[in-house]
Amino acid sequence: MNDFGRLFEALAQARVEVILVGGVAARVHGSARLTEDVNFVYRRDPENRERLTRALQPLAPYLRGAPPDLPFIWDAATLSRRYNFTLTPALGALVLLAETPGGGRYEDLIGSSEVVELYGQSVRVLGLRRLIEVKRAAGRPKDLDAAAELEVLLQAEIERSP
Repeated sequence: MNDFGRLFEALAQARVEVILVGGVAARVHGSARLTEDVNFVYRRDPENRERLTRALQPLAPYLRGAPPDLPFIWDAATLSRRYNFTLTPALGALVLLAETPGGGRYEDLIGSSEVVELYGQSVRVLGLRRLIEVKRAAGRPKDLDAAAELEVLLQAEIERSP
């Protein structure tokens, strides 16, 4: 079960600095593609890592695809030792990225993002042009297909603007 609204609420209440990327970001920009997970690039400074771990702790995040008996502790120390996490918290699939191919880190992406209202929360989302670059850089067939769709949406946006 995906409950992105509760996830966004938990992150917003904890003042976690993240930028929405991936399929949900593409949906914000008008993509018709469905996605099973939510992807964020997160700021890696110690304070934000602490806020992020506190926000997700009640959701019992666990490594997606890992055996159920694998010891895993979700805390700031774990977050500081690794950069990227593919998790399955109680609310659905979640991907946390320290950086994204073709986009970089949170600090590199912040200038190419915008704040939108999503699930009743103000959420920072990667802008359409930069999202296309990131999808192209990922290079997977599904990302290249998504980039092609996003380029059509961008062209339509350009044609609508005065």
